[in-house]
Amino acid sequence: MKTTPVPCLERAGLDGWMVRLFDRIEESNLLWLTALADDCEATFGDVLIDLVPSYTTLLVVFDPFRMTPCEARQQLIDILARLTPGQTGADGKLHELPTWYDQRTGPDLQRVADLSGLSIESVIEAHSSRHYRVFALGFAPGFAFMGLLDEALTCPRLDTPRQKVPAGSVAIAGRQTAAYPVVTPGGWNLIGRTTARLFDRNREGFSLLRVGDRVSFVPVDQAAFEAQGGDITPANRESGQ
Repeated sequence: MKTTPVPCLERAGLDGWMVRLFDRIEESNLLWLTALADDCEATFGDVLIDLVPSYTTLLVVFDPFRMTPCEARQQLIDILARLTPGQTGADGKLHELPTWYDQRTGPDLQRVADLSGLSIESVIEAHSSRHYRVFALGFAPGFAFMGLLDEALTCPRLDTPRQKVPAGSVAIAGRQTAAYPVVTPGGWNLIGRTTARLFDRNREGFSLLRVGDRVSFVPVDQAAFEAQGGDITPANRESGQ
């Protein structure tokens, strides 16, 4: 279902405005948010400091020494008055992430299967059979929030997050999916692990994935996973460990 934006401007400190376009997550939102970001770059020029997109909002950060909050607000009002969505065909780069789906690297596979009423094999097939859009980056360097997950796989976060989630862990929560770029605490359901290097300080932009990109998780067996440098160290089955 495609939604029509109902813009709302919220003050975000002395140097920013939060532009809220939607109140629900839909893939079509990205066409509007990308168009808004492009228009902001063109209109604000070098006064613009940063743009931070999410599923439903765009944070616009400007130079307060060169533009007042009121001036920035009026610029945004003018932009929103003429805003049109980008083209559906303007797809971002497609990334194929080799992923080993196994209970050693994905200790929550059985939990997801139980909650969805599917077999583990069906969970893997459902997760790997579609392309996911990168909606936002955050939480940890290179961590991409992707969606939308098959409704059958909708699964709540763990009640108690793990203290250490291995780098490369592929996970789901709600109708989102992600891969942990570095070792970090986390409460998402782990269902596998990818060999992709999601965050690299020597890479331009550091993050492999960018907002608007598409991601496909490609199942591989243990031999292929190891051959590509994958870490087969089992993840903790219990949260909080």
